[in-house]
Amino acid sequence: MVGYDPQADGRNISSSEVAVAGSVSGLVTRVMISPLDVIKIRFQLQIERLSRSDPGAKYHGILQAARQILLEEGPTAFWKGHIPAQLLSIGYGAVQVYKTLRDAVVTMYRTEGPLVFYKGLNPTLIAIFPYAGFQFSFYNALKHVHEWVMPAEGRKNENLKNLLCGSGAGVISKALTYPLDLFKKRLQVGGFEQARASFGQVRSYKGLLDCARQVLREEGPRGFFKGLSPSLLKAALSTGFVFFWYELFCNLFHHMKKADSAR
Repeated sequence: MVGYDPQADGRNISSSEVAVAGSVSGLVTRVMISPLDVIKIRFQLQIERLSRSDPGAKYHGILQAARQILLEEGPTAFWKGHIPAQLLSIGYGAVQVYKTLRDAVVTMYRTEGPLVFYKGLNPTLIAIFPYAGFQFSFYNALKHVHEWVMPAEGRKNENLKNLLCGSGAGVISKALTYPLDLFKKRLQVGGFEQARASFGQVRSYKGLLDCARQVLREEGPRGFFKGLSPSLLKAALSTGFVFFWYELFCNLFHHMKKADSAR
């Protein structure tokens, strides 16, 4: 994982093993947290307030949204967009509307041209650098805090420490950059108004600043944080498990090499 080097603390593993550990940890974690991602995005795209008092709001809580999706679309709906998410490709919006990933790519290209694949790029680029930096900075800071607070005898469970520190880093980082993620999703699904009509009201945005202005005017400051609860839960689990699996696989490679050298 870029920004965090397990070799620095004396583990005998190669760069290729570090890359494998990072890739596998990301893949396994993505499978685990996909349902929360789906629910978060439904909240982000809903123009109506996330409240039972709003008669137009289809979703208003994590459990309610999960039941609604399960009832209407079945259990596989929680992994919609999973393949393109794993490939870091065109994202969630396309496969919610189209039959297959290939169908999405061909249709989007024909109808809107190559630039359609870069909708939401500005908020993505603005958010990605501070988010990644925050993750590693807070992860290392929380590990130092853990070592300072926790007695020496309580530091033995390294996997639990990595999970907790990673979860904390994910929550803090996501909360700080969340509005940009919401703007990205709104911009990415532009052009799918007819397909999204089943979720309630829809809006068209000219760009990042226009999206921010419309959200503030129509939905208030709280509109910038729609879906924050499932997003923070997802961030805690996602970042926590990514570091957990990453450290686990790095330690596994290290002990395998150590065992081989001892023979």
